Amino acid sequence: MEDRARTAASASRAKTSDSDTLHQNYVTPGMSGQPITTVDGSKSFTPTIACQKTANLLEVLIQPNGTGDIGLVRISRDKDLDGKFDTSATLPVPVSGICANGLISCNPGTWNQCRSFRWDLDAAKDLKLTQVDMPELAGCYCINNSCGSNLVFGNLASVLKDLGGGMIGALTTADPRIGVAEARINGPVIDYVGAQTTACTASPAIGQTSYRTNPAAIQGDAFALSSSNRVFQALAASPAGSGKAQQLRACTITREVTVREVKVEDVISRTAGGYATIDDGAGDVDFLMGSPSNNSLSGGSCRLFDFKMTLHVEDPDRLKSATLPSYFVDDWGQLRIDGTLVTYGPGAWTGSGYPPGKCERKRTSYFAPNIDLKPWLTKGDHEIWLRVAVGGGGEAFAQVHAEVDISCKTAERLVDLCSGYAADPKCSLSEERVDGVQTFRNGVATGLKPLPQTRLFGSASCTLQLTRDFFERERTYVCTTDSAALPEPDLSRGAYIIDHSTETLLADRQKASDGSVTTSSRTFALPAQGAVPACEAICKTRAPKANTAAAPDGVVANRQNVPSGYDTFYHTCDAANVCPAGPGEEVVSACGCLDDFPEAVVMMQTVRLAGADMTCTSVVP
Repeated sequence: MEDRARTAASASRAKTSDSDTLHQNYVTPGMSGQPITTVDGSKSFTPTIACQKTANLLEVLIQPNGTGDIGLVRISRDKDLDGKFDTSATLPVPVSGICANGLISCNPGTWNQCRSFRWDLDAAKDLKLTQVDMPELAGCYCINNSCGSNLVFGNLASVLKDLGGGMIGALTTADPRIGVAEARINGPVIDYVGAQTTACTASPAIGQTSYRTNPAAIQGDAFALSSSNRVFQALAASPAGSGKAQQLRACTITREVTVREVKVEDVISRTAGGYATIDDGAGDVDFLMGSPSNNSLSGGSCRLFDFKMTLHVEDPDRLKSATLPSYFVDDWGQLRIDGTLVTYGPGAWTGSGYPPGKCERKRTSYFAPNIDLKPWLTKGDHEIWLRVAVGGGGEAFAQVHAEVDISCKTAERLVDLCSGYAADPKCSLSEERVDGVQTFRNGVATGLKPLPQTRLFGSASCTLQLTRDFFERERTYVCTTDSAALPEPDLSRGAYIIDHSTETLLADRQKASDGSVTTSSRTFALPAQGAVPACEAICKTRAPKANTAAAPDGVVANRQNVPSGYDTFYHTCDAANVCPAGPGEEVVSACGCLDDFPEAVVMMQTVRLAGADMTCTSVVP
């Protein structure tokens, strides 16, 4: 039996010992429609978990330049999974740093004037870069000459995987049908073998992903499905399914707060016409139109000139005011918004034809009507039309002034994933922590309540200080899964065996169908056990590494006394008790029963406390 167990364990480890082996034996053939062999190799089958497959899902080619930045990134993609590339594009910016979900572009060879970009998809489902604040990115590190030399070529495989991984993450997030079977690196190129899963549908919003956007819905859907399922009801009514059991279900109530910087163009912008937009940066903006230079218009005896400017209003609620503070014409003028006449001068020129008087007035007429234009500027596009009648030489000018609320745009909502359990009469609250304070323990209120907290949200340019009673509730509910009565188990026989048996004597007590009880005892001995090692021998190694990690304040190495560090590795020792150290690694601890648990605890506590809020516990008078 022991030999059979060791043989089965060895066969299983040979096929699933690490991620690369698991990928090779199961993931890649499964996604590619190739045969998969059972653990013992006795049987094989071809799974069908993909309805379309392509070896050209995504190809990324990179080419570093002399500054260490990646100057060329060419992305080729097979969008319809027919085996041929449909689109090919290059990034519009050089790559100075790579993040798990985006990249950073700086002045070549430096970490100055850096911009952060996140991988997104446009309306055509093509990859694009969206400029964001750096805190929205994760796992960023520097690759250009400001952090070291030859970092890209020296770490080509990991750079390609990190850069391509961000793109794949954006693609699979937007379309969950897409699966990646394999990533292959060939020099400066990484290719992804892809497949579309069996949820083959024209829309990526498949039913299997609906619970991602609404996790609380799964409980109600599961109950509704079980109520109408004959197999479930048959099992629930069977002797094996009857009885009463309890389950612990954890959930959270989280307060989500988003803060976004608002610019003038987010509220109102000039999309066509006009000749200038003057923004003072404080929310006041002027849109200028016409031809203001003296005698810049030649009218002859009488000629009509039309100047049109389109203003797009995106958020009318933030448009505090919009006026026509001034305009001047030589000789006649009228101004319309979306075809409606707003003002005219110097005479009663209200029609669309020539003015009702002599065209040449031999002077420029200045007006300051300060008309309120806000009633016309609803959400959408609006055409400002300045018509001028000129006799001889003339000019025209109109100014639209807007005052915009550019205060930070905030949104707050409670994401309650506990509502289903709270409304279920079979569930009761067992444990609750509110912002780290335990308010319920074993179904009983502790009497503790957290004080209102004040937290900061947003970025340096747009910060919100918010005080609320709570920001996160962590709850555990105890739920009864069935209402039928479960008979109490008879544990008397087991208790008798434990109490009356010894290392060499096995005592027993059995109850017959007529209620009589008989006791017995017999000698027994455990079979000899083979010697096993005290542990699996492992060794600890380390390899030097330049610290290229990046944060909003810059490259981390620039804030350290020693800008380089070490990567630590643990290896399983071979049969000869030799440490299989990798290239460039030095052995820190030789093969043996290593116990680095205290060090791991210190590391985890350091990370936890570094991210925790600082609390003042005393006041200095």
